[in-house]
Amino acid sequence: MDQPKVSVIVPTYNVEPYLRECLDSICRQTLKDIEIICVNDGSTDGSLAIINEYAEHDSRIVVLDGPNGGYGKGMNRGLDRATGEYVGIVEPDDFIALTMYEDLYAIAAEHDLDFVKADFYRFTREENGDMELKYNHLDKTDTWYNKVFDPSQEPEALRFIMNTWSGIYRRQFLEERGIRHHETPGASFQDNGFWMQTFVYSRRAMIVNRPYYRNRRDNPNSSVKDTGKVYCMNVEYDYIEDLLRKDADVWERFKAMFWLKRFGNYTFTLSRIDSSFIPEYCERIREDFLRARNAGELDQTVFSEKQWNDLQAIFANPQAFAKRYIARRNKKARRKEAIESARVWARKVLK
Repeated sequence: MDQPKVSVIVPTYNVEPYLRECLDSICRQTLKDIEIICVNDGSTDGSLAIINEYAEHDSRIVVLDGPNGGYGKGMNRGLDRATGEYVGIVEPDDFIALTMYEDLYAIAAEHDLDFVKADFYRFTREENGDMELKYNHLDKTDTWYNKVFDPSQEPEALRFIMNTWSGIYRRQFLEERGIRHHETPGASFQDNGFWMQTFVYSRRAMIVNRPYYRNRRDNPNSSVKDTGKVYCMNVEYDYIEDLLRKDADVWERFKAMFWLKRFGNYTFTLSRIDSSFIPEYCERIREDFLRARNAGELDQTVFSEKQWNDLQAIFANPQAFAKRYIARRNKKARRKEAIESARVWARKVLK
């Protein structure tokens, strides 16, 4: 068999309710010359049976089954097995537009790219099947789209929305740079390290302002909804920092944006974890960023005014900041609950 144009990796763990929609969208791609690598990471539901069922009817599907080792280890197994010219990633509770890989491969081949990425939708689905879609622009400034750029020389590109699945990556580039995922347990945001490496090491890239990927936001088992997983983002950014510091030039070029990205993900963690963890987590933020401040590695100009003010408040009194943050978050949650109740009532009335 000739080399596939794209290897699509599907890292799978207990996603039985969503997996058929995901696999249908991949198997029906208009680009037929693909391989589909389904990595079953010790699922305890019917996910493996579904994968095997699809593999019986589609010879392009490769099944890698094994005990649970975490998202990073599963993704690395898929990357090691991939043979395609480019590599794509589809999370098993998401799905993709049918022309995604045909369109992105054509762009990547025409411009000889290390990677190409596209805008995407986040979605939730009602019980009746109706979808609520929200368009997400990778570049909120609308200045980077549809032109080749060199990410290794453009720290500002780290402002793009962080995801690893809305594009494709030249496999030779990943192999030459040794780009893999951090093999920490479970689903612990190991995509952050992979994403960061692709940006600081690639030389030719493009982003396009067309949405192909549909990212689910109503899976209750998603890691973004795990209120008890507190310090996994810290572990991931320690790992990323260690990687970047190995090359003094890379660290010097990207350190300011690295600390910005780290702070953004720490505040995302604050929005996700249970309120009982917030005071201690604010202490941890202060500890990590005091190290950066003392080393002269923080650059106020890359932060928004609100981000910088929040960071200064955490430096000054992390417990007071935590108290205010919890109050704001609770107020926002009550407002959201009221809006959702009104929507449910309206749907019942309009039936």
